[in-house]
Amino acid sequence: MRILFFGPNGSGKGTQGAILKDKYKTPHIESGAIFRENITNGTELGAKAKGYIDKGELVPDDITIPMILDRLKQADCSKGWLLDGFPRNKNQAVKLDEALKQAGMALDIVVEIILDREIAKNRIMGRRLCVNDNNHPNNIFIDVIKPNGDKCRVCGGDLKTRSDDQDENAINKRHAIYYNDQDGTIAAAYYFKDLAAKDDSIKYIILDGEPSVKQVTAELVSKL
Repeated sequence: MRILFFGPNGSGKGTQGAILKDKYKTPHIESGAIFRENITNGTELGAKAKGYIDKGELVPDDITIPMILDRLKQADCSKGWLLDGFPRNKNQAVKLDEALKQAGMALDIVVEIILDREIAKNRIMGRRLCVNDNNHPNNIFIDVIKPNGDKCRVCGGDLKTRSDDQDENAINKRHAIYYNDQDGTIAAAYYFKDLAAKDDSIKYIILDGEPSVKQVTAELVSKL
């Protein structure tokens, strides 16, 4: 299965991607990791990307998309992949679609997790990390995983927050890009939704991101 994943920060997109990776033994490929790997390995594309990143500029699509295609062509992706974090706008969606077709890599499934913007922000700002195990789920805005006061609900350990989780302005900026239905990330998702309406070979799956992780996973697996 070749899967493209969309969802705002706070929707549980990364969690669901990790679950699918384990369940179907499919590489979960995040665009940010591709940049880091190319820069660390000193590839030609990585060197070009670093030049833009060091200047605080966005890396052009004619560098980003070849990087992504190169990753998707690697041996571990021969039976499928799950791409997360790209495209971020409609123009990138068009270019990625064209590049995949030229490379003979048909897209099978597009997953969109929908979640109210305010709920998504609260989920991010409500996350609490257990000092004993960051994987212990604690969130002050989600009843089923609400911590015991300032202690981990799982082990009773102390809790801390990530500084970026508490930066409301940064969260709002990221969400402004995602929820922009004209040329933002959700517009990219809608581009593929329109394609799926015309092409039976592409399945477009919409998930409600508000229920529990297990409920969202069950719905996702049932629709794949």
